[in-house]
Amino acid sequence: MYINCHTYYSLRYGTISEKDLIDIACNDNARQVVLSDINNTSACLNFVRLAQQKKIKPILGIDFRVGVKQLYLGIAKNNNGFHQLNDFLSRHKHNKTTFYEIAPPLDDVIFIYPFHQLLVLNKTTFDKNEYIGINKSELSKLTFSRYSEHRDKLVILNSYTFTSKRDYNTHRLLRAIDNNVLLSKLEPEQQAPLTDQYIPLVQIIEYYEQHPHIIENTQRLLDNCEILFDFSSQRKHQNKLSYTGSREEDEQQISQLCEKRLPYRYKSINDVIIKRLHKELDIIKKMDFVPFFLFNWDIINYAKEKGYYHVGRGSGANSIVAYLLGITDVDPIELDLYFERFMNLYRTSPPDFDIDFSWRDREDVTRYIFEKFGKNGQVALLATYNTFKHSAAVRELGKVFGLPKHEIDKISNGKFVFEQLDKLSQLVLIYARQIEGMPNYLSIHAGGIIISEKPIHYFTSTDLPPKGFPTTQFDMVTAEDVGLYKYDILGQRGLGKIKDAIQLVKNNQPNAENIDIHNVKAFFSDPKINTLISQAQCIGCFYVESPAMRMLLKKLAVSNYLGLVAASSIIRPGVAKSGMMREYILRHKNPERRKNAHPVLKEIMPDTYGIMVYQEDVIKVAYHFAGLDLGEADVLRRGMSGKYRSREEFEKVKKKFIDNCINKGYTKETTIEVWKQIESFAGYAFAKGHSASYAVESYQSLFLKTYYPLEYMVAVINNGGGFYRTELYVHEARKSGGIIHVPCINKSDYNTCLYDKNIYLGLHLLHGLDSKLAMRIINERNKTGLFSSLDNFMHRVPISIEQLDVLIRIDAFRFTGIDKRTLLWEAHDQLSYHKSHHNNQQELFSYTTHKFQLPDFEIGYLEDAFDQIELLGFTLCNPFLLLKNPLPQRLLLSQHLHEYGNKTVTIYGFLITTKSTTASNGKRMQFGTFLDYAGDWIDTVHFPPVSARYPFRGKGIYKLIGKVVEEFGFYTIEVTQLERMPYVEDVRFNTNTRSINKVA
Repeated sequence: MYINCHTYYSLRYGTISEKDLIDIACNDNARQVVLSDINNTSACLNFVRLAQQKKIKPILGIDFRVGVKQLYLGIAKNNNGFHQLNDFLSRHKHNKTTFYEIAPPLDDVIFIYPFHQLLVLNKTTFDKNEYIGINKSELSKLTFSRYSEHRDKLVILNSYTFTSKRDYNTHRLLRAIDNNVLLSKLEPEQQAPLTDQYIPLVQIIEYYEQHPHIIENTQRLLDNCEILFDFSSQRKHQNKLSYTGSREEDEQQISQLCEKRLPYRYKSINDVIIKRLHKELDIIKKMDFVPFFLFNWDIINYAKEKGYYHVGRGSGANSIVAYLLGITDVDPIELDLYFERFMNLYRTSPPDFDIDFSWRDREDVTRYIFEKFGKNGQVALLATYNTFKHSAAVRELGKVFGLPKHEIDKISNGKFVFEQLDKLSQLVLIYARQIEGMPNYLSIHAGGIIISEKPIHYFTSTDLPPKGFPTTQFDMVTAEDVGLYKYDILGQRGLGKIKDAIQLVKNNQPNAENIDIHNVKAFFSDPKINTLISQAQCIGCFYVESPAMRMLLKKLAVSNYLGLVAASSIIRPGVAKSGMMREYILRHKNPERRKNAHPVLKEIMPDTYGIMVYQEDVIKVAYHFAGLDLGEADVLRRGMSGKYRSREEFEKVKKKFIDNCINKGYTKETTIEVWKQIESFAGYAFAKGHSASYAVESYQSLFLKTYYPLEYMVAVINNGGGFYRTELYVHEARKSGGIIHVPCINKSDYNTCLYDKNIYLGLHLLHGLDSKLAMRIINERNKTGLFSSLDNFMHRVPISIEQLDVLIRIDAFRFTGIDKRTLLWEAHDQLSYHKSHHNNQQELFSYTTHKFQLPDFEIGYLEDAFDQIELLGFTLCNPFLLLKNPLPQRLLLSQHLHEYGNKTVTIYGFLITTKSTTASNGKRMQFGTFLDYAGDWIDTVHFPPVSARYPFRGKGIYKLIGKVVEEFGFYTIEVTQLERMPYVEDVRFNTNTRSINKVA
């Protein structure tokens, strides 16, 4: 009798997967299995799916415990019982209350009390759904107990947690990790007994053969339980079935909304547009996905009313209906987007919409969804499983075994020879492999929200994380298996930049024209924007600012929207890995090379020269090249994305792909080559509509950078930057004509602010300045007026000397005309006075403080520079001015590299960023990005021997020696030597350098 079986979703307790459990049951010819994880339902639905495949009757329950102490086992009689169990568990999890020792009366739930627990409770009466669980070790005690009189209430109850002695050891290690104790200090009451091991059915019956009524009661109980969930390919989706309350009204509303929005989206409406619209609407209605579109439309509508900006992406961006409803800003007619990637009659899932909002606005949108659609418990966030990774598992187990930190570091980093390790270290590695991949804890999906027809607790229990939104205990894959499809509500900083930049334009240029940021077609044809793209001058702009994208834009000479759409997908790692990025560039630049494409591939992908660039290319190739139907092609696409890679369904489709190609007359070499291309990149490639959505946001940000560069760069700084550090965006703002000022208590806000061309860095950028103090300064200034002096400031704002030191050294009091050292002297002298006089009441009389005669202090640019480096993380002066030794008079600059092709040069660069990767021989190599003395880019390659011999040594200016290499018009330096140049000594601590510390 497989009752009370645990999987590793009994977190940090169980040791096997739900699949392992099914396999154990199959090998033992068990026909019924009760899965009842401890205070968790994560495995339940996938367990049911797997059990149905193996013709095993799945029964679901929950093992309710406080710590390790078992209170009772709840078993669902049916789906409603599972719903009741989920309600009960979730209520306690949300309220963070312990379970009652007596189970609540739930009509469709059977509760089994452990015999030993009843002895403590002294419970003597039992409802019809309550039973007494007898462990095999308790049979002798039962004979002499009054509970033996309840013959019809006695059932078998053995916990099953591990399958072997090694599993038991793993369990103990997990319990030690969970309790944060050494294994030697783990108490017996913190772990399961060794007897909680899986026992063959025959052996179980032998244990209870002297008590046949217990076996009969148990079998009768199991026979009366049945759980039904539909996992078939013909299943209906479980999402909310109607937006308006009526299917007919839903269909009428979506048609009316599309018709109404046609003139806004298309100045000229032709037959192509009308036919595409009607085709989409017909399939959307046939597949019952109308509510999915209307819910997304409603969410977007709310965001627009609140002034939130959004970007709709994903395969749904291939849809004209989504374009008309305003879910996306991508015109599928203009881009000839492949409709079947978005939806086809073989596809069981609705289209994928990823809707991005500003990182500041997303939480409010999520709140709106829960409040509007979740009143009856029909909305939840999706969970993800955070599993033990090898390095983390080694560290956790190292602590449990009591290894010293240096030993843990050594084996965690892989720098060891296994045979030379001591026994404990070897055990750590052995058991790290054992727990690697097991769930460690539940987390929240990046943006997945489900809105279901039935209450969420019909499918799962929910947790309540700190933000207060109920979260499922299963992940996206399990949700989709049962027919629950997520709405992706995501947050990104790019939209925050756009929103803030537009507001800054209104504030800083009140006479400027209103900006319609969604009128993107005007941006696509703007020559100034396209020139910026062709020159790869895209710093701060969404998705196009990285060194890799800057390189690609120059190599492709991208100068239009369609080119940027392609680049947005080509840059993905899969395309580069397959070698198709280079081949695409070659065919793009050389029409003759396009003849190398396979005729069929060239015919089905003419825009990309017969090269797979987008996700739907997988579908096209599978459908047109290999002859799979669209359903099979979609299985292939999803499998490549990693969602079903291990499933038999995917392996069957892969075999059919290869067999079909051979049968169609393609050579085995051609077939395998095409398959490798699919396999290497499909999991990373974007759908074309998704790439187009990214390109739309890129153009929106490029528009702002082109016409409002200062407002846009300030917005970038205030939204946490982007690919690079804040320092680079300050540099970019200066290049755009901005006058940069360090923070000032009379001019700066919490965020960086702009007055005409003057940019005052925000107080939030100051390292060591408390954010609450920064807000207090702003509020006091807004309430009472500007600060007139240091004394006035200290009188109005309670502050410690450490915090005041930060403000003075960054020169935030420069409006006083008094140097920093004098101000620091005065601050230390006066702070005790102000501490004793601060209160919440206005003083009736003015105050005076002592004035001291101080010497004149000389403050130079070097002292300011080092203060800025310490307090901002960067200096506002040219960093080359900080070098200890002067640079050569004839200095090579990046703009002259084209004159030195294949020649060895010496050039100096300020390090911006590095990227490490693995070369084909498995060794580490790096790429570097620098700025030269003039502020222009230098790009470097560091092959493994150079990377090993000349490692990067942090921020600073480097002397670079290497060969200039050109590829497709893009210049890089293959570095042979690298040296970090020394800065001058910090003048703040060296009085001998006063002579060079003069005002610049």
